Amino acid sequence: MYVCVLECVGLADTKPTASQVSSPSRTHQAVKAQTTAGILSKTMSTATQKRLAHTPTMKSTSMKRPVIPAEFGAKVPTNIRQRYLNTFIDECVKFCPSEDFAFQMALDEEKLVYERSSSKNIYLNVAVNTLKKLRNKSKEPGPVANRKAQSHEDVLGGRLAATTSFTINRMGKQQEEKLSGATLYRKLKAYLMTEEELLEHGYPRASPKGAGKASVFNPGEKKIICCRCGAEYKINGNGSCIRKEECNYHWGRLHRNKVAGGWETNYSCCAAAVGSPGCQVSKQHVQDGRKESLDNYVSTFSKSLPPDGNGGVFALDCEMCYTKQGLELTRVTVIDPDMKVIYDTFVKPESKVVDYNTRFSGVTEEDLESTTITLRDVQAVLLSMFSAESILIGHSLESDLLALKLIHSFVVDTAVVFPHRLGLPYKRALKSLMADHLKRIIQDNVEGHDSSEDASACMELMMWKIKEDAKVKR
Repeated sequence: MYVCVLECVGLADTKPTASQVSSPSRTHQAVKAQTTAGILSKTMSTATQKRLAHTPTMKSTSMKRPVIPAEFGAKVPTNIRQRYLNTFIDECVKFCPSEDFAFQMALDEEKLVYERSSSKNIYLNVAVNTLKKLRNKSKEPGPVANRKAQSHEDVLGGRLAATTSFTINRMGKQQEEKLSGATLYRKLKAYLMTEEELLEHGYPRASPKGAGKASVFNPGEKKIICCRCGAEYKINGNGSCIRKEECNYHWGRLHRNKVAGGWETNYSCCAAAVGSPGCQVSKQHVQDGRKESLDNYVSTFSKSLPPDGNGGVFALDCEMCYTKQGLELTRVTVIDPDMKVIYDTFVKPESKVVDYNTRFSGVTEEDLESTTITLRDVQAVLLSMFSAESILIGHSLESDLLALKLIHSFVVDTAVVFPHRLGLPYKRALKSLMADHLKRIIQDNVEGHDSSEDASACMELMMWKIKEDAKVKR
């Protein structure tokens, strides 16, 4: 049997002579011999060789991937950390010069994500944002070795240049209009909130009761309820708690997660279920209080506009702390369309501070020790800076205007322009909007938010929105 196979193979490997080519019968025999030899050789190789499964490889298999050591009682399971580390490595090897450098970069990124996270859910959110950042970095065009520089004419003058015509300015490609000054002001008018929306979202409006008074549409009951934990508590005439009682609350938001058999609602801060004891403890209960104290409000007034009709565009963000009377202003920041800070100051609250709310405001007791600026001083500056025709941009701006005790109608609210899919009372977080639309991570500082960063984010979001809507209209 083996001799026959060798003979057939020999026939297959032998080149046909001129007589064989001219003879149809011999040609048929040669083709038959080649086909038989191919089938037999494949059958023999299948029987003698062992098949190996294909295993995906990286750039190089010379180095072993790093492994995260198991840690007893870790806040994030080791297998989840290892999974994300491997994913980070897969992205890093795409743009790093060496495998060793890619491993170290992925380890540093994963370590940073772990240190910033206090629970598994927070780790997953931060890890996803980091993965987006690495993927965007891997898509950036890097330097290509030994590539000769080419001019635009050289690129166009290829093998098809003789039969193809090109134009530098394509008809379908239009130059983007620069968003500044009167152009930006005119385009933002399309996103202004209506009077009904201002009422629906709880913006302060002028009260018919008299000058300096405001009204807020609030159909709910007026009770002294802690705005953090929901417990009822009593205060005396000067706003102090009658009984000292700790406030046990969750600082995170509620999120619905799909599980086997239905849906589960958990807090984002500690992944605890609804109704579970709070994961944060403060000395006493606090209240919002801004919608109860509707005196000493000021309204922006009309001013003569320049010839181009630009009333001014500003982004605004405020930080607040808890006092005996509720939430009071501690910092205000205003930026212009060029992302430059034109006003930024700490503000001294009128009442005694109960909680500086540093986790979210970023304002500490040391920041307010030496400040002498009051709310009245801030109102005077803003009234000289804004007019009734100025467009103010912010995220849930009604909260800032309540803290400023300022009534204004020309408002663009990013929480309304980018609504939550479930509608009110749900609103999308500014951090989520920036990650989804501009692929940027904000509010990741453990020392609290930065009002200038939040104001700039709102301005950038609206400029992005205007450009995206312009593309659709084309």
